[in-house]
Amino acid sequence: MNVEEEVQRLKQEIKRLGEVQEDGSYKVTFGTLFNDDECANIFEALVGTLRAAKKRKVLTYEGELLLQGVHDNVEIILSPASAAAET
Repeated sequence: MNVEEEVQRLKQEIKRLGEVQEDGSYKVTFGTLFNDDECANIFEALVGTLRAAKKRKVLTYEGELLLQGVHDNVEIILSPASAAAET
């Protein structure tokens, strides 16, 4: 899977696991994504895919590098435009 495909899959997983917000964005915590069995099977490098998506302004979160355990409560927000885009 190339980076673009992984970012598209990540969007789908955030929509599946996250909560839709009033503005149309989706919010999920890093711990929820990291500990999900389906995500673990899809993404070999979840943190790398998150960074690629953040660089492309598909989603936002605080900090640069997320680490399991330490950053489990960091909220990842899928932008309304990205959530509405065809996946």
